[in-house]
Amino acid sequence: MNNILELKGKRFVQAPKQGNGGGAAMNSKKIVTDTHLDKLQSQIDQIKQFWKTEKKPFPGILISVHYNKIVAKSNRISGLFKGDKSNLAIVGAKFNADMNKHIITYFLDISDLDNSINLISKVKKVLNTHFSGSIDKTVFDDNNVLGKIPFNSFSISKSSFKQVIADTSYIDDFEIEQANQQLKQSIITLYDTRIDAKTLLKNIGIDVLSSRILDNQTVFLDENQSKYLFEKAPYLVAMATEDLAELTPDDFIKEYQQNTMGIPSPTIEPTIGVIDTLFDNRVYFNEWVEYHDMVDENLPKDSDDYRHGTAVSSIIVDGSKLNPWLDDGCGRFKVRHFGVAIGSRFSSFTIAKQIKEIVASNRDIKVWNISLGSNQEINDNFISAEASILDQIQYENDVIFVVAGTNKPSIDVSKIGSPADSINSMVVNAVTQSGLSPKYARKGLALSFFAKPDISYYGGSEEQYIRVCEPLGVAYVAGTSFAAPWIARKLSYLIDVLGLNREIAKALIIDAARDWNEKPDPEEVALYGHGIVPIKITDIIQTREDEIKFLVSDVSEKWNTYNYNFPIPLKDDKYPYIAKATMCYFPICDRTQGVDYTNTELNLHFGRIKDDGKMNEINNDKQNQEEIMNTEKNYLLEGEARDRFRKWDNVKYVAEKPKDRMKPKKSYTNKNWGMEIKTNNRLDPKDGVGIRFGVIVTIREINGINRIDEFIKNCTLNGWLVNTVDIKTRIDINQKINEDIEFE
Repeated sequence: MNNILELKGKRFVQAPKQGNGGGAAMNSKKIVTDTHLDKLQSQIDQIKQFWKTEKKPFPGILISVHYNKIVAKSNRISGLFKGDKSNLAIVGAKFNADMNKHIITYFLDISDLDNSINLISKVKKVLNTHFSGSIDKTVFDDNNVLGKIPFNSFSISKSSFKQVIADTSYIDDFEIEQANQQLKQSIITLYDTRIDAKTLLKNIGIDVLSSRILDNQTVFLDENQSKYLFEKAPYLVAMATEDLAELTPDDFIKEYQQNTMGIPSPTIEPTIGVIDTLFDNRVYFNEWVEYHDMVDENLPKDSDDYRHGTAVSSIIVDGSKLNPWLDDGCGRFKVRHFGVAIGSRFSSFTIAKQIKEIVASNRDIKVWNISLGSNQEINDNFISAEASILDQIQYENDVIFVVAGTNKPSIDVSKIGSPADSINSMVVNAVTQSGLSPKYARKGLALSFFAKPDISYYGGSEEQYIRVCEPLGVAYVAGTSFAAPWIARKLSYLIDVLGLNREIAKALIIDAARDWNEKPDPEEVALYGHGIVPIKITDIIQTREDEIKFLVSDVSEKWNTYNYNFPIPLKDDKYPYIAKATMCYFPICDRTQGVDYTNTELNLHFGRIKDDGKMNEINNDKQNQEEIMNTEKNYLLEGEARDRFRKWDNVKYVAEKPKDRMKPKKSYTNKNWGMEIKTNNRLDPKDGVGIRFGVIVTIREINGINRIDEFIKNCTLNGWLVNTVDIKTRIDINQKINEDIEFE
């Protein structure tokens, strides 16, 4: 086996984006007519009249645009409304019922509607005078035709005319969205109307305590308050979910065995945070667990409240000894256990607020395990409030959450429940000992697009249950709750013992779970994520002898973050390899943006460098190439970019698929390979500044030859510092760092 190599010492170069994108681009599949403009103008006028007569609790107005496709940022309104600042007015985004079109909500001044009506009127006059009432993309792109039009006589510029035509070519309708009523106590997110939630609700007649506000837009309302809000101002509600969550059921085989197991005292082992139900200090491994009871002391607690949390912590502390067939080679871990829930029902709103406080007060912990989950299914159009809190915490702090994929409470529920829709977290589904999906496993995806769960691991079944320690002794259990802690162990080993950053650690886990299949079946992804993680930690940090696996990590500061210094070994001036790469990063997320949840996109490009200086990429990705961004031949639709290249996903996987007959690749004048990370932002350009990424690259020799020594030599000659990820060496370093020094 070859050890994985860590390349350091040659920083990625940062380069800004050249050019401005080429101006307005019309939808090539639409013809804009005066009839279509009349309809849109009439709808805007009706919405204007509605807001003029509505006694609203905020200044400004809300208007939703029903687009005719899934639109890229560049195809959204940028002539109507607030011109090129219209994107900054977006306060929500969702898909239509068929999940193939955007519905985007804007917060505007009523004067913006007057401006839009006026602009459409001027455009209609030009259209009727010079284009017989309609225009298609061929004419739109013909500068000779448009150059002859006297736009000044219509009090509109050529660029404004083109932008309004482009805008309306992507729009079906304008509407006012009104949410479906929630009749139970709910977590409700309000559209951002530039007024804090407490004041906004008070203006309607609803008084809420500050303790019931999760952030500036998300509040917890009881049944009466919720009913009143939906009666008075349903247009204010961006999203709503019932608050009372239920702990998803696990299978317990109540065959308790008195525990006679022994365990040594902890020393320098790393600590994993556990947020779960209560922990029973009487178990044999209690010395390994620092317990904090976060539940109101006035609430009654019974013995069942201690079972789930104690079982989860037993896997983290001593899982390999309890389950020899799952001995991962990671050893034991200490646990800092926070009991936040009792019984099977709990307030997810309360727990979400507690998690923020817990992580803020325990900054020494890098890996957190959450095996709590909701019985309710996630929504197709927005991330749950609980998951968004986890995503925010991970963006702001150098931590990673491992979240159980949730179990089926009944046959009527199939989709995962919150917080398993957390995009930045490592979400874990369960498989049987044979590697098949068990009857209790639920399915992703999140927002119909993100690969949730991320990966799968052994969670027990009738074939082979997971052995845990509960307050009454050893028990046999099954559920995603008992798959997640095994991944928390692996992540902590990679981060706390081997010293890798969380981006690399997450990428290593996912890379180990993936085979060389570039695009697995969507049904497989929904159940298994990227695949089943190997049991042994050595199978994650070592690779086959015919493979070279190396990792690099850096920070994106500008549009193009690149490095063209990867000296892949040659044979007869050719490259006898296939390649794959996995990248992970933790972007800022915005729940109010609905389906457009991740603010930043990092796109991974890897391959040989051609004689013209461009990259010959292993997956033929044409996104973000400056010279072709505006050419129809190479234009990539937003929906296609999401499907083929995982645009906006924070996990990227690119690969060449092995074939029966594989030929070496030609080399160019530049014998190095290159990597580019292209950064795009939906809203604020600053959102992508300072985002760290981790990339795992695997090069497989097609003739089965081990070329790792030559690669190390080439890297050293090219100025790289090559560190071998060797377990023994890293453990020795970890022990040295953590040993106590006594001064005389």
